[in-house]
Amino acid sequence: MPDFTRLILFLFCLTALVESRKPKRRRWTGQLEMAKPSHLFKKNLDVTKIRKGKPQPLLRVEDHDFSMRPAFGGPAIPVGVDVQVESLDSISEVDMDFTMTLYLRHYWKDERLAFPSTSNKSMTFDGRLVKKIWVPDVFFVHSKRSFTHDTTTDNIMLRVYPDGHVLYSMRITVTAMCNMDFSHFPLDSQTCSLELESYAYTDEDLMLYWKNGDESLRTDEKVSLSQFLIQEFHTTSRLAFYSSTGWYNRLYINFTLRRHIFFFLLQTYFPATLMVMLSWVSFWIDRRAVPARVSLGITTVLTMSTIITGVNASMPRVSYIKAVDIYLWVSFVFVFLSVLEYAAVNYLTTVQERKERKLREKLPCTCGLPQARGVMLDGSYSDGDVNDLGNYTPENGEKPDKMMVQLTLASERSSPQRESQRGSHVSVRIDTHAIDKYSRMIFPAAYILFNLIYWSIFS
Repeated sequence: MPDFTRLILFLFCLTALVESRKPKRRRWTGQLEMAKPSHLFKKNLDVTKIRKGKPQPLLRVEDHDFSMRPAFGGPAIPVGVDVQVESLDSISEVDMDFTMTLYLRHYWKDERLAFPSTSNKSMTFDGRLVKKIWVPDVFFVHSKRSFTHDTTTDNIMLRVYPDGHVLYSMRITVTAMCNMDFSHFPLDSQTCSLELESYAYTDEDLMLYWKNGDESLRTDEKVSLSQFLIQEFHTTSRLAFYSSTGWYNRLYINFTLRRHIFFFLLQTYFPATLMVMLSWVSFWIDRRAVPARVSLGITTVLTMSTIITGVNASMPRVSYIKAVDIYLWVSFVFVFLSVLEYAAVNYLTTVQERKERKLREKLPCTCGLPQARGVMLDGSYSDGDVNDLGNYTPENGEKPDKMMVQLTLASERSSPQRESQRGSHVSVRIDTHAIDKYSRMIFPAAYILFNLIYWSIFS
């Protein structure tokens, strides 16, 4: 009997086990309800977890003294460098500097960071590991300001390979000095350089070099400046010597910039040329119109002074002459000479009038005739009394050079019929001063010649 009871219990358990393994059917859909596999079976092994009792860190940072360079006491450790220029932010002529944002990368081998790996994959870290290991102490020579970007976190990356090779990259903005030559400004080209060097390690301990030669320097396609055209980027390297510390490897990032001239044509050259041409207008104005010619000359002189002051305000106070200074000061001289030209015309006119006055006083037999009166015309005369044109030639063959209406009253020799017809005798003489005639040709020809010489030399 006990055997029969055990058999019944065994069959019951077997039936219950079979029923539990059958798929269950939902009442309202009729779909099978499959058992979902547990996510624990798909979870990857956490290689960073240090198991209790078996501490096996991937990087044995605590086992070494990273205050010393790799292979301390041996040959110089080679450190390759490459740079990607993200942007040239600004070029300042006044401060003689430039601002550049770049990605600076270092490559070296430190066997103390080697780790075993079956997949031969590298490990990437952020800036927190940099403070615990040795990194090259590269700095920017002749830099004024620089900083590493830290938004939203420090822009530093460290990548370690199983054999101990290290890639160290950071994003930096640096403002460095650039010695500029403005002798051809604004038709100039400037060559600036960013210099990298180890601060503490001489060439016996650390050897800086461009990792891929000229290919080590790359630029973003969108790098551009409003005032300059970037002509060339290239790399060089040489040794720098300090009397107290020794020789150091120094790397150079050289770039050549050519200034855009169109802005200065609109803001400087074209206004200066217009002012010079405006000063020539006075040569066609009547020399007796003193207020018009004087005010025009003074206005052009003051405008040229304003242009010169505005250009020099945005430039450093260099001790040599710039190309733009030559053009502006020569233009200023032309404007100033046009004012002096009128001063000479006015003075010679006064002298000439004195001579003619004396000649009239010496004319024979003017008894009984009133003194002739000279009336200057300002361009508007329509008097009905002007009926006749007379010719008057002074002594010594002097040619009259003024616009004048000379009214001579009727003489006793005039008949009563003629006197009734003409109350006076009118003599009109119209002429321009010889200096104004020559200035109309000499000034434009000289200024055109100057422009041809200027642009052929500096362009």
